[in-house]
Formats: sequence, structure tokens, C-alpha cells
Amino acid sequence: MRAERHGAGLDYTETRGKPMAAIDVSEIIENQRLGRFLLGLAAISWIITFFDGLDANLISFASPYFASEFHLDKVETGNIFSAGLLGTLIGGLILGYVGDRIGRRPTIILATAAFGSLTSGFYLANSYGSLWILRLADGVPLGGMLPLVWALNIEYAPRRYRATIVTVIMMGYSLGTAVGGPVAIWLIPQFGWRAVFIFGGAAALASAAILFFILPESIRFLAGKDRQPERIRSVIRRIARGRAISGGTTFVVSDEMGHAKNFRPSLLFRGELRSITPLVWVAYIFSSMAVFFIVNWTPMVFEALNFTRTEAAAAAAMNSLMGAAGGLVLMRFTDQRGAIAITAMPLATGVLLLVAGLVTIGHDAFLVLSALIGGFLIGGHFGMHSICGIFYPSAYRGNGAGWATSVAKIGSVAGPILGGLILSTSLPVRNIYAVLAVCPAVFAVCIHAVGRRHSRMLGREILPAQAKPEAAEAPQVS
Repeated sequence: MRAERHGAGLDYTETRGKPMAAIDVSEIIENQRLGRFLLGLAAISWIITFFDGLDANLISFASPYFASEFHLDKVETGNIFSAGLLGTLIGGLILGYVGDRIGRRPTIILATAAFGSLTSGFYLANSYGSLWILRLADGVPLGGMLPLVWALNIEYAPRRYRATIVTVIMMGYSLGTAVGGPVAIWLIPQFGWRAVFIFGGAAALASAAILFFILPESIRFLAGKDRQPERIRSVIRRIARGRAISGGTTFVVSDEMGHAKNFRPSLLFRGELRSITPLVWVAYIFSSMAVFFIVNWTPMVFEALNFTRTEAAAAAAMNSLMGAAGGLVLMRFTDQRGAIAITAMPLATGVLLLVAGLVTIGHDAFLVLSALIGGFLIGGHFGMHSICGIFYPSAYRGNGAGWATSVAKIGSVAGPILGGLILSTSLPVRNIYAVLAVCPAVFAVCIHAVGRRHSRMLGREILPAQAKPEAAEAPQVS
């Protein structure tokens, strides 16, 4: 017979009438310093997202070359872009479920190895059909891995650092997308467009091998599932040096007690999540629609505006770098003020898109304006990455983040397709930026509403009731 009781900040597990001390994993994580373990995990995660970003966006830089070789029109090229995004939708749902069942660590390693192999497989592409199928398959691990990396870091980071850490690791993604441009400029003229996929795939496979030896599992996940106490002890000794842990100690996650451990979709709409989840999803959809139009179509849009291919690739790379800078500016505000801080980014983006679409400006000024749009647009999207998993407990955080990113792929898929359709019409190319301004407007309204709810939740956390929660139906920020 086993029962649990709490008191005076201590946890006890009773086994056959004998109380046995239990360590609160969430308390240890919340009280840790920004030390070697946390920084090391962020660095590892940064590398993973770097290669995810590189492999996900090589297609954009190679597209002018394979479109010419296979005689693809803009709609067909847009369909190839969107096939990958459809794959990421599927991957977010499947790998989020797998990650909550078997763990973050094995799922992340398998996903990294899978997208490395499939990216290399583009070397064999010889038609529109083969490009479409490869892009769809590659999108599954590319899209499913990121929510699990966010979940792993959220589950190790104290609340005061969560948005910062997620934003920093997503800078790896941005740098990966930016590096794709120079890699393409370096490799394609010498070895052809297939060479960039061999380069990206091989690098990802090498990183998967390294992850096998150094990537930790989430101790929140392990404690919540009552698994591998020895591994939990090992990590706690690294996080809380000098903490004595006896052999019979058990582990609990006090701020998640009472939450269901077996996932079902209805959990994403329980209590306060009834309004938060749909608002996050809609904000994510419209943010993704704008971001993935910009990411996928910038090289070809700039060529249509009489920029050279080198300038077009450089502009796409600059968008990613400015997005990372925007995320850096935003992250500390998000940690201090919550999700409402993100609202400023889509508001600024909408104004800049209207200027780009409706105001006549010079060649160099348009390059600067494009970089600013990338900074605010992609920076705000990073803000969505940093908060999309924080509202869900560890038992189904992978599913919560995975569903959010997968639903967001509605926008990710629609953006490139709509871009291809609009670019195929007689509408002046620059006017598409003004049309795109609708997306950040909707994003701003939804994230402001989420932010107001998040501010109330954060306000409750500073009350003395940081006492251990009883079983409750309404999920809290965890």
C-alpha cells in the first residue's frame, strides 16, 4: 500500500506505514542557478535547432535551380514548399505523442537522424514528384523534433529563464536558415544544387551521433512517469551539488500533481486552457502564414523585383538573422512580463508590411525595410515558440506543444501556396506585402488576449500559495 502526504515544504511517501522522504524535482529545478548544466543543455539544443533550420530551409535556396532544371512553375514550386510543411504538421502530432510516451531524449535523437537521412536523400531527386515526396517525408522529423526540444528545455529551466532559453536555442534555427544562403552560394556553382542537401544531411547525422552520448532526459518527465530513479539522482547531483540523496528516496513533481498522466486531446481545453489553447493556435497559424511566405518566397520575390540571385539569397539570410535579433530583444520582456510582451512585434510588422507594399522606395531602402520586417515578424514568431508549451504540465507538454505547432502548420502550408497563386496573377509583386499585413493584425489581437490571461496566471504564482497544489482540474503555468 502506497500513499502520499505533504507538509512544511516536505514530501513523504508512505510504504507499509513507514514514511520515506521524497525530493520535489520541480523545487530543485526552480531554485537552480544558471549554471553549467543548464547552459550546456541550451548549447546542445542550439546545435540541434541549427541543423533543423539548415535542413528545413535549404529547399528555398535550391529552388531557383531545381525549378529551372525540372521546368517547374511557381505553383508547383509552392506545392513542394508546402509538402514539407504538411510533413511538419504530421510530425508535430506523431512525435509529440511519442515523446510523451517514451521520452524526449530518444525521440529527439531518432528525429535528428531521420531528417539527416532524408535531407541527404534529395541527392536522388529527379522529378517534381520525387521532390514532393521527399519534402513531405523530411518534414515529419523536422517538424516533430522542435516542440520536444522546447519541452525538454522548459522542463529544466526555472520560470524566470524559460522564454530566454527557448529564444536562444531558436536562434540556432535562425542561424541555420541564414547559413543556408552562404552554403548555397558556395556549393551550388561548383557542385550543383544537390550538394547542399548532402552537406546538410551529413551534418545532421553527425549531430545525432553526438546527441546519443550527451543529451539528458527530462527529470520532470521521468519523475512524473515514475521511471529511472537512478538517472534522476544523477541529474539532481549535477544541478544541486552537495544535495544528499539516499538510496530509497523517491521523486515527485509537486506543481503538477493532480494532472492526468495519459494524454487525450480534451486535456488541452480544460480549465483556463479552454480559451488559451484556441487563441494560441490562431495566433500561431497567422504568424506561421506570414513567416513561411517570407522564408520560402523571398529569393524568388526579390528576383522578380530585379534583385540579383546573390542579393536575393543575402536578403533571405538577413531576414533570419534579424529575426534572431528580434527574438533576443523580446525574450527578456517575455520572461519578465509574460506573453503579453509579444504583442508589440506583430503590431510593428503590420505597419512595415504596409509600407513595403504601398510606398515607393529605392533599391537599398527596400533591402533595409525587408530586414526590419524579418526582425519583427520572425522575432514575434520566436515569441510564440517560447510560450506555446508553458501552459501544459510535463505529462503532456510534448503533446501540447506538438499540437500547437502542428495546427500552426495550417498557416505554414497556406502561406507558400497562397504566395505561389498570388505571384502567378497580374497583381504587382510588391503589393503582396500589403496583403500579408492581415496576418500580423490577427496575430496581435490573439496574443494580446493570451497575454492578459497569462498575466493573471503569473500574478497568482507570486502569492504565498507556492504551496504544493492539491489535485485541480485547471492547469497552471508549469
